[in-house]
Amino acid sequence: MAAVRKIINDPVYGFITIDEPLILQIISHPYYQRLRNIHQMAFAHLVYPGAVHSRLHHSLGAYHLMCNALSELKSKGIEISHDEELGAKIAILLHDAGHGPFSHTLEQELIPGVHHEQISFLIMQVLNAEFNGQLDTALAIFTNNHPKRFLHQLVSGQLDVDRMDYLNRDSFFTGVAEGVIGYDRIIKMLTVKDGELMVEEKGIYSIEKFLVSRRLMYWQVYLHKTVLGAEMMLVKIIRRAKELIRKGEGLHAASKVLDNMLKNPQDYQNMSDALQIFCRLDDHDVLATIKNWSWHPDKILRLLCRSLIDRHLYKVKLQAEPINLALTNQKVQEVAALLELNEEETAEYFVFTGEASNTTYNPADERINILFKDGTIKDISQVDNALIQHNLSSTVKKYYICYWRV
Repeated sequence: MAAVRKIINDPVYGFITIDEPLILQIISHPYYQRLRNIHQMAFAHLVYPGAVHSRLHHSLGAYHLMCNALSELKSKGIEISHDEELGAKIAILLHDAGHGPFSHTLEQELIPGVHHEQISFLIMQVLNAEFNGQLDTALAIFTNNHPKRFLHQLVSGQLDVDRMDYLNRDSFFTGVAEGVIGYDRIIKMLTVKDGELMVEEKGIYSIEKFLVSRRLMYWQVYLHKTVLGAEMMLVKIIRRAKELIRKGEGLHAASKVLDNMLKNPQDYQNMSDALQIFCRLDDHDVLATIKNWSWHPDKILRLLCRSLIDRHLYKVKLQAEPINLALTNQKVQEVAALLELNEEETAEYFVFTGEASNTTYNPADERINILFKDGTIKDISQVDNALIQHNLSSTVKKYYICYWRV
C-alpha cells in the first residue's frame, strides 16, 4: 500500500499526523464521517457557547494521544509490533463510532438496551470485512482479548487516552479551566509491568490532578443543572412522541430513518441487521424533527419542542438530600394550573425528580497502579498522603427536581 502522510490542524494539540493508509481509509469512511454531525457534549453549548465540538474532533484527539502514548512506551523498551500499534490506533479511533444522536442523552431512549460500545464493535466488524481482516488486532484490543492487556487499558480504563482527551478538549471548548490536565506529563510517566499499564512514581501528582479535574468537570459541566435540564427536555420530547405514536396519532419525524426508529423500534433490536440504517442517523435528524414538531397540534409536544429551541428550559434544583414530596406536589399543582393540563400529564412531562451521581475513582473497578522505584506497586488510593484516598473514591449523589418555569 502506498505511503501516505496527512496533517490535520487541531485547535487543542496543533497538528495531528495520519501516516497509515488504512487509518486514512477508515477516517474517510461514511461510518466515521457521520461523527462530524454528532455533538460531543450534547446541549452543553446552551451553557457554554463554545462547546460545539463533535465526536469526530474527540476521536481524532484521542487517536493523537494514543500515538504519543505508544511512542513513549516503545522508547522505554516496551515491545509493541507495528500490527499492535496500528490496532491500538484504530481501536481508539473507532471507540465512539457507535454513538447515536446527542450521544449519551438519547442512548437509552432511541434503542433501549443497546449501548454505543456494542454498536462501535459492530461497526468495527463491518469495516474489518470491508478491509479484508485488517482490523483483527484492533477488534482484539477493543474487546480486551489481546494478550497485551495494556493496549486495551489505553483504549478503555481508568487512565485511558479517551478520558485524557475529552477532559482536555471539553475544558478547552467550554473555557472551564478546572478541566485542564497535564496529559503530556501523564503520557511521559506511563510504563508497563507484568503486562499491565502503570504510572511511574514521579507521576502521582499529575494523576491526582487528573482525577480532581474529572470530578470538577462532571459537576461544573457535564452535570451542570442547566445542561441537565436541556437534556431531560429532549428525553421528554422523545417519550411524548412515542406515547402519541402508541395512541395512533399523526406524527412524523423529519427523516425516514428517525421516523422508522420511533415507529418500529423492534427493527433495531438486532443491530447487525439495522446497522447501515442506524449509521445514517445524526443530530440533524433530531433537531430538524424538533423544529417541525414545534408546530404540532399536541400541546405537550409543541410546548416542549418550542421551549428547547428557544432555550426556555426547565428550572432545575440540585441538592444533597432527596426532594421533598410536598414540594413536588406543590409544583405539579402550580404548573398544571398554569398550562391547563391534568396533574398526571404535568407530573410526567413538566415536573419530575431524579438522581445524578458521579464516582471519580473506584478502586473496585480497574485500578490506576503506581510503580515505585524499588519495584513495588500500589493503587493510587493506597499511596501515602494521597489526596484520592480521603474524599474522591466515594460516590457523590445529588437529587434534582425539574419543573416548568412559572
